[in-house]
Amino acid sequence: MSDVVEDKQEASVDDTKIQLDNVVDTYLTIRNEKDRLAREFQKKDQELKADLEQLEQVMLQSCNEVNADSIKTSKGTVIKSYRENFVCSDWTNFRDFILENEAPELLQQRIHQANFKEFVSGREEEGLPPGISSMREFKIVVRKPSK
Repeated sequence: MSDVVEDKQEASVDDTKIQLDNVVDTYLTIRNEKDRLAREFQKKDQELKADLEQLEQVMLQSCNEVNADSIKTSKGTVIKSYRENFVCSDWTNFRDFILENEAPELLQQRIHQANFKEFVSGREEEGLPPGISSMREFKIVVRKPSK
């Protein structure tokens, strides 16, 4: 009787392995196709962005030539706008400036995941700081077989 049970267990393990082989194969096929399409899209997207940038330069030049902030056409309105971005080249000095001026609102509110994980790793008994929670989930990673 134990021989019958063992045969059934081996058959079910083999069936599971074959089914899982098929699932992994299908997964890799879909992932490869997704990657191929993403690369194709990215290439085309870059081409289109370059085309748009050239057209934007023509429209900006047109606005500048007539000293206008906007130009209305039968197909749409061109609006010349101004945008300013700020970049930090010295985070140490900027951090000191923020602390001295008590100006944390100059920063975006987000947690540096790796630094925070390291910070709490030695403080498990203290728990998480106030206002912080943790979200954990399992993920699946599939690797191609090594050759």
